[in-house]
Amino acid sequence: MSQKKITLDDFLIETSRLKIRNLKETDLPAFHKYRSEPDIAKYQGFGIFSLEQAMEFIMDQKKKCLGVPGEWIQYGIEDITMFQLVGDCAIKLQDPDPRIAEIGITIAKPFQRHGYAREVMQGLLNHLFKENGILRIVETVDSENIASIQLMKSLGFRQEVNINENILFKGRLVSEFQFVLLKQEWEK
Repeated sequence: MSQKKITLDDFLIETSRLKIRNLKETDLPAFHKYRSEPDIAKYQGFGIFSLEQAMEFIMDQKKKCLGVPGEWIQYGIEDITMFQLVGDCAIKLQDPDPRIAEIGITIAKPFQRHGYAREVMQGLLNHLFKENGILRIVETVDSENIASIQLMKSLGFRQEVNINENILFKGRLVSEFQFVLLKQEWEK
């Protein structure tokens, strides 16, 4: 099954408070600010970003589009009432089966615990299942990231895999949980 490629200019998901859209050069100050905070990077696959790395990352995203299996695509999360970037999220279609997607999310510290992560996840799930023909969505979470674990469970994800001390990550041996949600489970 071939996935429809969505160019960066075409990508937009709107929720009641948010736009999930392409990262832009004007996002640089906000993007760099939260991507350079150790507390934000703690459970993420990225390290602390310099200003130059943040700009390079944003520019690199302009070359990518959803629909290329095996490639992570990062999108900005904008609060539409404040016209402010509050975080970013990522989607990767699996290779060799692009009907399986992996997702990730980062919310800037001042905007945590305001329901943004849940709203973004619901928007992503609706979009991927309804618009992109995705059948299965996976989220891998550090076993110490309690907030993300609670979010996954509250959205109906089930813990499918518990991987004990599987990776040396940022100087510590980490255990991870893999959460899964199937299209038919979301539709219920």
